[in-house]
Amino acid sequence: MATRAGEGDPVRGSGARTARVRSGDDTRVPVPQRLMAAATRLFAEQGYDRTSVQEIVEAAGVTKGALYHYFGSKDDLLHEIYGRLLRLQQERLDLLADRAAPVEERLRQAAADVVVTTIDNLDDAMIFFRSMHQLSPEKQKQVRAERRRYHERFRALIEEGQRSGVFSDATPADLVVDYHFGSVHHLSSWYRPGGRLTPQAVADHLAGLLLRALRP
Repeated sequence: MATRAGEGDPVRGSGARTARVRSGDDTRVPVPQRLMAAATRLFAEQGYDRTSVQEIVEAAGVTKGALYHYFGSKDDLLHEIYGRLLRLQQERLDLLADRAAPVEERLRQAAADVVVTTIDNLDDAMIFFRSMHQLSPEKQKQVRAERRRYHERFRALIEEGQRSGVFSDATPADLVVDYHFGSVHHLSSWYRPGGRLTPQAVADHLAGLLLRALRP
């Protein structure tokens, strides 16, 4: 995972060559983005284990050599699908947590933000939680470390409020974190775009439940 989502190509090293694509394809879209888009769609539609490398490169309009040049394996694509979402969420959480605002406001915004960004990237979240066990042991370890860093930053906001008396400390902060993220991880199993609740409405409801659970 060489770059942040949306900030260039996740390539190996610097100055990577432009991969060859078949004639007739839109070469204005960078090859890594085309591969990621194709893999995300296919993994969501038919599952990671039932999607072949050949199907991905055909959908992206590139060669197998292009995929292996940028990602190395199908496993790398799955890792990057979740990695780009987690990097986005970590960056946003760090910004919210560092604001000069009351801790209750910062926690409410952070709790809502992770809901909105998960819904906005629902395929990514669904693919990951359905297929994480198929990552290599090394990549599973990396992902757990990345998720732990995010959860620890979120937990630090709860603990800050508990130390200052703004939040009740009757429930351990770890359990509060598990409570909220259990709801977030479940979103991909029931939320459907275009339904009665907008992403922000769901986010406000879940953040409100979290804050009510922490009131003294």
